[in-house]
Amino acid sequence: MNLPRNLIAYRLTQAVDFSGLGIALQAKPWREPATQELAAAGFIPPLATSNHMAHYSNAGAKAHLIAFKKTERILPGAVLKEAVAKKVAEIEAQQLRKVYKKEKEQIKDEVVQALLPRAFLRHRITYAYLLDGMVLVDASSAKVAEDLMSTLRDAIGSLPVRPLGVKQAPMATFTDWVSAGDAPRGLYLLDECELRDAGEDGGVVRAKGQDLTSEEIQNHLGAGKLVTKLALAYEDKLSFTLDNKLTIKRLKFEDLLVDQAEQDGGDDAHGQSIASLIIVADTLTGFYADLISALGGEELPEGL
Repeated sequence: MNLPRNLIAYRLTQAVDFSGLGIALQAKPWREPATQELAAAGFIPPLATSNHMAHYSNAGAKAHLIAFKKTERILPGAVLKEAVAKKVAEIEAQQLRKVYKKEKEQIKDEVVQALLPRAFLRHRITYAYLLDGMVLVDASSAKVAEDLMSTLRDAIGSLPVRPLGVKQAPMATFTDWVSAGDAPRGLYLLDECELRDAGEDGGVVRAKGQDLTSEEIQNHLGAGKLVTKLALAYEDKLSFTLDNKLTIKRLKFEDLLVDQAEQDGGDDAHGQSIASLIIVADTLTGFYADLISALGGEELPEGL
């Protein structure tokens, strides 16, 4: 069963018609990079039995699951450096002259092209959920998420989005929660956080497996440190860490939801996958509504 482990959230700034999404994604299929390409990327079916998109509709709400695959040719830095140095040494010995920076860059490009056909291939699959006016990318890196978003934008022609934002600074809100020992809207503090001094070069304290209401943590807050990352639980459904950019990492769906998806999905793989999608979409829709409210409300784009 495919469940997200990380989430980077984007908000659609205009309504988008996704009715032709499946066909659009098929126009940008994944392929392996050609022998002289560093990378190639495109969309693949997210489920073994789906056709470039999985979706469901329930009481007017719709959710789509898409999968983006990127394949890169990897040249180990040490191998590349050694090959360039060897080529430079040969030129300097044969032509009795010094090879300078600009020519070294040209030599490096030539060496890369020569080595590419023998380079290792690294594959990465990234999933995204389109639901309730949001795009949720299962990635911990903004660069990985932007790779998917850029290719999705190319596929459908337009994708007016921006990163999810809230009205209040998350660090201030996190700090208030830890100071009070409580969080609102079905959220509960767990036993992990990161605290930083307010100054640009301030120190960092990482607490793990610790009562966040303890005197030690409260002393750090009293000294002016701010909470920049916090481990939380949501109702009896999710646990995760949340940072000040609203990136969610180490997301875990609790056993009750996993068991429900397995029960609802029946015995076949496709049924299990669709049941999983429904559980994920329904849970995340409610979760983000409560999370945004707990963080002071969403900073909405103009026109929404």
